[in-house]
Amino acid sequence: MRLTLDEYSKQFKMSKEMIHSKLRAKKLNYIIEDGVTYIIVTNTNEQEETSNKKQETMKMTQETKPTPTKSKTTVAMVLSLYQKENHQLKEKIAQLEAKIDKLIDDKEQMLRDEMNKIEQVYSKKDEQLKSILELMNRQLITQSKETVHDVETVVETKIQKKEEPKDEIVELKEYLKTLDLQPHERKIIKKRFLAVYDNDVRIIKQNGKLYLNFSKYDYSDLLEY
Repeated sequence: MRLTLDEYSKQFKMSKEMIHSKLRAKKLNYIIEDGVTYIIVTNTNEQEETSNKKQETMKMTQETKPTPTKSKTTVAMVLSLYQKENHQLKEKIAQLEAKIDKLIDDKEQMLRDEMNKIEQVYSKKDEQLKSILELMNRQLITQSKETVHDVETVVETKIQKKEEPKDEIVELKEYLKTLDLQPHERKIIKKRFLAVYDNDVRIIKQNGKLYLNFSKYDYSDLLEY
C-alpha cells in the first residue's frame, strides 16, 4: 500500500516536517511518480509507526507531568545544620588559636635566644675594652714617667747652658771670674790664651782685651787646669 504525504500524516498523526525528516534519514520507503511522493506502507511499517507513536505519546505525557515538590525545610533541620556549622567553626577557631599560641611561644623563644647572644657579644666586647683601657693606662703611665725624666734632663741642660754663656762673645777675664778657680789658676789660664792668640783664630783681641765666642768655638783645651 502507498500513501501520499497528506494521507500518511493523517493516518499516523504525524506532522509533515517529521515525515520529511524520516524521508531524508531514509527511515521510510518511498517512490516518486509524476512529481508526487508516495510512501510505501507495509504491516511492519504500520506496527513500527504505531509503536513510535505510543513512545512519543508516553514521553510527552512524562514531560507534562508536574514535578513533585520538594519537602519543606523544617525549623529542626535548620537548627541542626546551624549547630553543625557552629561546631565546625569552633573547632577551626580552636585550631587557629593553638597555632597562634605556638607561633607566639616560638617567637618569644627566638627573642630570648637573640638577647642571650647579644649579651654574650657585649660581655666579650666589655672584656676586650677593659684590656685595651688597661694597656693604654700602662702606656700613659710609662710615657708620663719618661716625660718627667725628659723634663728633668731638659732643665738640667738649660742650667748647664746658663752656666756656660755660649750664646754670645764674652771677655776672658769676666768669664774666668764665673769659674770656681783660684786667682793664680786664672792667671795661668790667661797666660795660656796670650801665648797662642796670634796663631789661634778662636781667640779675639780687641782694645787689649781677649774675647771668647762659645757659640762658634770650643775652648776646653785652653781652659783645663
